[in-house]
Amino acid sequence: MIRLVSAWVLVNGLLMSPVWLSGAVTEGPATAWLSLEAALIVGAMALLPRRPWSRGLAWILAAGVILCAVVSLADLVLRVSLGRPLNLSLDLYLLNAVYRLMVGNSGLWRTLLGMGAIAVSLGVCATAAALLLTPVASERENPLRRIVPRLGAVMLVSALALGFIGRGAPAIGQRLAAPAMGLVLGQAEVFRSMRSERQAFAAELERRSDGFADLPDLFSRLEGRNVVLTFIESYGMAALEDPEFAATIRPRLQDASARIEGAGLHLATGELASPTLGGQSWYAHGTLLSGLWLEDQLRYDLLLASPRETLVDDFRRAGYRTVALMPAITTSWPEGVRLGYDDVYSKPSIPYAGPPFYWVTMPDQFTWSFLGEIVHEATTPLFLEAAMLSSHAPWTPILPLIDWDSVGDGAVFEPYREDGYPPEELWWDVEVLRESYAQSLDYSLQAMAEFAERFLDERTLLVVVGDHQAAPWVTGASDPDVPVHVIARDPALLEPFFEWGFRAGPFPDPQDSPPRMDEFRDWFVRAFSGGASASVALSAKEGG
Repeated sequence: MIRLVSAWVLVNGLLMSPVWLSGAVTEGPATAWLSLEAALIVGAMALLPRRPWSRGLAWILAAGVILCAVVSLADLVLRVSLGRPLNLSLDLYLLNAVYRLMVGNSGLWRTLLGMGAIAVSLGVCATAAALLLTPVASERENPLRRIVPRLGAVMLVSALALGFIGRGAPAIGQRLAAPAMGLVLGQAEVFRSMRSERQAFAAELERRSDGFADLPDLFSRLEGRNVVLTFIESYGMAALEDPEFAATIRPRLQDASARIEGAGLHLATGELASPTLGGQSWYAHGTLLSGLWLEDQLRYDLLLASPRETLVDDFRRAGYRTVALMPAITTSWPEGVRLGYDDVYSKPSIPYAGPPFYWVTMPDQFTWSFLGEIVHEATTPLFLEAAMLSSHAPWTPILPLIDWDSVGDGAVFEPYREDGYPPEELWWDVEVLRESYAQSLDYSLQAMAEFAERFLDERTLLVVVGDHQAAPWVTGASDPDVPVHVIARDPALLEPFFEWGFRAGPFPDPQDSPPRMDEFRDWFVRAFSGGASASVALSAKEGG
């Protein structure tokens, strides 16, 4: 009897723990208590004789229960952090990204110890479940245990009855769940939609314009000026709209605007809808460059496998040297070659001698400083795409801006290595974490403004884009909208942006449906090329 109850408690707890956690994290309605699958598994196993094959079946079921719990927890993590469900067909690559994030934030040994502890815990749970599910000895071996199969039959019948009753009785139904079945059906639907998505994307590639080879005077309205396209990590509209974040970010943007104006520069601000939320910045980069909506890894991979041209190709065709500055890339990056960059600066090739700050390989001030050197030394028109990392999680430590003449190779940042809360402490307190997020973004925007004030000349147009909102559980935001700042010394360069809906100053006009990132390439090329109207006002609906 105790064995049967213990088996049910363990299996039910493993299957239902993601459901309970989901209710706690999302603060949703009262969650279910009972897993119908747990009662079915335990009841059915109790009816079986104790044989080698039934012992093997117990181990298979135990492994299946553990796998279901792990996958369900992974699905919950993605829903909370990225605002979307798990896709087993596409998201396994994230294991490497999570591992690198953990190593960057907690160090190698702590990461390995944590992974080891998780593996041991799962092994213990699987072993306990397998032993408890294994049928008991036969009645001749132990007559006292003949009641167990009967109890198993009662549990099996009760589970089936509750399942049918719950369909017509909401008071009962809301306390019941079938998490394993829901997971299987959910992933089957994801796989089905993925197959149709592949066909839809292929049709979109054929339907939408691939390039601008026939466009006269490509980028002639830039008059040979450099274009620097910079993404600021986790910079979404929540930073301007959430009262807690806005108390820090709005004064910073007002100060930035004053600095920019005082330096004889001009600032315009707009808004775009990003294809991603909470992470996976490369979807935003790829969407803006390609003019295709890349909201998942499948579409991103299909883009890379296609001959589709991008904004990088457009600039190369116009005689520009194309450069990518990607300090987060720590290994080889074949995507850079596919996207057509002449030069790629990743962490191994960036001359940074300072310390990393957990996952952040180098602070924004150094990246901006190095970017300024690249632009200053350019002898031909330059298109440069860069990514700024300091506002990426874990949002600690928050560095001060130092004198720009002292930045050098970054060794000057060594004293700040141990500043701030360790991530393992910071992330236990959501309110402190939100404050740290705002402070890190404040630093990133200050670095942007001081760079523009100090380095931006009449030869360069600077476009600064938020890549995506921070994780929904941090910001509370579910919309994908991000700010876009455009800075130039020549006010004529901002006129096309004003015609597209941008406004002067550091804040955009509020929009319910701002243009999407996949509209930017087509608009930008036509707005700054001869023979094309500069007043191309695309709507979000026209983005396809």
